[in-house]
Amino acid sequence: MNHKIKLLLLLSFLWTVPAVAQAQGVKNPAPLTAMDIVKKANHMSYYQGKDGRATVGMRIIDSQGRTRIRQFVILRKDEGKTDGEQKFYVYFTRPADVKKMVFMVIKHIGRDDDRWLYLPALDLVKRIAASDQRTSFVGSNFFYEDVSGRDINADSHKIVSQNKNYYVIENKPKDPNSVEFASYKSWIHKATFLPLKVEYYDAKGKVLRRYAALKVAMVAGYPTVISSVMENLQTGGKTLMSYSEVKYNIGLPDNIFTERYLRKVPRKYLR
Repeated sequence: MNHKIKLLLLLSFLWTVPAVAQAQGVKNPAPLTAMDIVKKANHMSYYQGKDGRATVGMRIIDSQGRTRIRQFVILRKDEGKTDGEQKFYVYFTRPADVKKMVFMVIKHIGRDDDRWLYLPALDLVKRIAASDQRTSFVGSNFFYEDVSGRDINADSHKIVSQNKNYYVIENKPKDPNSVEFASYKSWIHKATFLPLKVEYYDAKGKVLRRYAALKVAMVAGYPTVISSVMENLQTGGKTLMSYSEVKYNIGLPDNIFTERYLRKVPRKYLR
């Protein structure tokens, strides 16, 4: 089944989902600004529930159809009551060459995130520089920044079109020299505010990368992307991601998001 058909089926499903992100009991709400929409989309993508965990399967496919597999568990915890600082802990379980590797992020607002990578074969903890956030995440077509989210204040936002299903938002980096793209567009579903498609463009308008949500499910009352794809139009490669065993509000403690637990795995929360 191709991606266009999957997106049509996904859209038909989403219109049966309650509009959880929309105002309740307001007959004629004020029109949303581009920043309003982006804030809601950022919340739905990264901040649902106080914390969460998921088992993630990743298939990395190159232009010749050769496939590599990654599997990991991701833990996420929010700080405070607003969409602000977060903590991410990613523990790899397969294949053998990445097993027991850990990627950890302390996500800040208004300044660079703190990122660590633990390499068990070398027993080495490596700090990831801010300049590396837009490089490949463990050899996939997703970037490090895709995993923990891009600072919405790093870009300017504009509504370029909309229909009954989507807001289409054009986003341009405020510091063009900090990224490899000139702009990107997000197709944000009106009922759920989930971004269902994102395209990154160069200065000539050529698509560099394309993200699409392929399947959404309700998990504990939260509309959740459980299957997605990132395509690299320059190399012809793509990466498919599938999410299972998704849970929200599980009560993750703060102390597991520390350098100590890069080597000492918090198995209780990874099962």
